[in-house]
Amino acid sequence: MRRDLFDEEHDLFRETVREFLAREVAPHHGQWEKDGIVPREVWKKAGELGMFGFSVPEEYGGAGITDFRYNTVIVEEIIRIGANGLGFSLHNDIMAPYLVDLTDDEQKRRWLPGFASGELITAIAVTEPGAGSDLQGVRTTAVREGDHYVVNGQKTFITNGINSDLVVVVAKTDPAAGARGITLLVAERGMEGFTRGRNLEKVGMHAQDTAELFFDNVRVPVANRLGPEEGQGFVQLMNNLPQERLSIAVAAVAAAESVLEMTIEYCRNRTAFGRSIGQFQNTRFVLAELATEVDIARLFVDRCVLALNAGELTAVDAAKAKWWTTELQNKVIDRCVQLHGGYGYMLEYPVAKAWLDSRVQTIYGGTTEIMKEIIGRSFGF
Repeated sequence: MRRDLFDEEHDLFRETVREFLAREVAPHHGQWEKDGIVPREVWKKAGELGMFGFSVPEEYGGAGITDFRYNTVIVEEIIRIGANGLGFSLHNDIMAPYLVDLTDDEQKRRWLPGFASGELITAIAVTEPGAGSDLQGVRTTAVREGDHYVVNGQKTFITNGINSDLVVVVAKTDPAAGARGITLLVAERGMEGFTRGRNLEKVGMHAQDTAELFFDNVRVPVANRLGPEEGQGFVQLMNNLPQERLSIAVAAVAAAESVLEMTIEYCRNRTAFGRSIGQFQNTRFVLAELATEVDIARLFVDRCVLALNAGELTAVDAAKAKWWTTELQNKVIDRCVQLHGGYGYMLEYPVAKAWLDSRVQTIYGGTTEIMKEIIGRSFGF
């Protein structure tokens, strides 16, 4: 089916993004995989092209546009070349709502220009060694002392954890209040007691810096709190999770499409028993099944993008998109590895790297099981 999600300006923007990635990212990403991190200079170059902060008001250096289709273009183009080390989607899709919608004028002046330019890299610190999907299990505390909060705790699996300059920290300001006792505070690079641990060694996505963060009596100014009052953090997180999960779904479908396309080409050219393996009925049936499911997923995700733009994307629909597309991504790539045979297990083939990079998709941003629980609860029983 013809895809009609984008307008001409999005197509022109895609050309700009594609040229940037071909020039500044693709030739170097292999080395970044070995280094375990992407250089900060790449962020600044992307910022110069206007790739960050679409929703940031123009007075702070952004485009002043609330249109997730631009975010979608960036995610799709990054996934197309397998550049999973770039933490741009976390910066654009997950962090922007916190720093644009929840900040006061003084905070906007301090943070948004650097956010839009790529000079201030962002992260969100939710997960802890003993608390993942259960936000109320967070043990990091923030005790108010005058004009500061004293923050103590540990976070782990934090994307952009090494490069980040601004980190939204999920902390308990009132441990006895449950969900009402969670507050979001912005920790800044250089604050005394705020340290980074290991750049974690992962199964895939090796160029993406994923780190441990430690807070030892870190004095975070009250002026760095998101929201006018304490205890709003849980609601703030819940309000922003649908966009985060849609971003993951966008990446999942883009990855499935990309790997399927390269596998079809492989099956067209690879021969066995005197003919291309694409001429075997089993191969055609597998590819037909995958192509159908990917197309259906694409239509649903595109509809979710439009719903988000209209302010109508529900937590339930975002959960449906997230779990279905990420499970499909893993299914598609696994089948495509099989069709590649032994070559599919070789890292010199992009399908092998995609297989490693894809596994985490059903875990972060809320596991498949949590997504099904959200959907199931919506039935009212």
